[in-house]
Amino acid sequence: MFVTEKYLNMGYKMKCVLRMFLLGIVILFCSCISQQEDQVKTEVLGRQIYHNDVPYFIKGVCYHPVPKGETKRAFNQIDHDLNLMVEAGINTIRVYEPIDDIDVLNKISQHGIKLIVGFGYDQNGNYDLKTGSFLNYVKQYNAHPAILFWEFGNEYNYHPEWFDDDINNWYDVLNRSVKVLKAYDPNAVVASAHGEIPTKEILEKCNTVDIWGLNVYRWDDPSPVFKEWQDLSNKPMYLSEAGADSYMKISNHGFEAGKNYKSQAVANTKILNSVVNHPSITSGVCVFSFTDGLWKAGNPNQQDIGGWAPNSSGVPYDGAPNEEHWGITDIDRNKKETYHAIKSIFKSETLNP
Repeated sequence: MFVTEKYLNMGYKMKCVLRMFLLGIVILFCSCISQQEDQVKTEVLGRQIYHNDVPYFIKGVCYHPVPKGETKRAFNQIDHDLNLMVEAGINTIRVYEPIDDIDVLNKISQHGIKLIVGFGYDQNGNYDLKTGSFLNYVKQYNAHPAILFWEFGNEYNYHPEWFDDDINNWYDVLNRSVKVLKAYDPNAVVASAHGEIPTKEILEKCNTVDIWGLNVYRWDDPSPVFKEWQDLSNKPMYLSEAGADSYMKISNHGFEAGKNYKSQAVANTKILNSVVNHPSITSGVCVFSFTDGLWKAGNPNQQDIGGWAPNSSGVPYDGAPNEEHWGITDIDRNKKETYHAIKSIFKSETLNP
């Protein structure tokens, strides 16, 4: 058959177009696989939290970085903070309000750290539970690889006055909010941070909650908590707040009054060792907190003494929670003695076999 040069050229062009089309399909397929691999996948199986099909143990820190002289959170030192966290073996950050900054979220993810995103009840309609606007944040960031799971409320059981003096109103809000979230994303994993251990009645009432965070201050040994939880529930739990401050109001237990970094390091070492020794019951801990908070008890330009916290008698080793002295670093990010103690445990072979 006689074929002109024109038709030969047309055939060649068609082959090129076909090759480009097939190449595009391959690239799209590989991209989809990559996105699936990067996509956050947290789930609960029995007492265990899994992330991307691997058991996840929270080596965490509570993080609310308010600069000196300010009263509002800011991330002006996020790069330095994340480097310090990585050095200490921290794999999880717990925040009390959402981070609505994609650059900050990306940096957290790039450092290999996950985020427990807390939502408050009444934040003037800014991603809160009262208005349901929290769902707007979830829709925007649900697939971000930094997100580990969502958390509703922080020890609200200590504050019935926020709910018309009836704490059951809070539990109703909690249940309703979880149902709204799971209607949008049936695979969502939701926690709630409770002050101390909830009762069996509370757990039954709030059975929509997947994970329970417990803010526990029981001197330097929270180990009884784990047995109590084991007898109470089959769901995962973690210590959403635990630790000690670095100021002794009185001389006690061999530690002198005043700034005392040694007492904080000793207490946190014992607390974390207790957590590590109960991996079948607890999914980890978030140490309170990353940096000192000068905004909490007085003049935000200076470090004050005082403050108040529920169950304060359980704060080692003086039974007095000095609210501006809880950091594992000071306000200038100088490492306290407890930073090194935490690093030793979080990077130990026990947690990193």
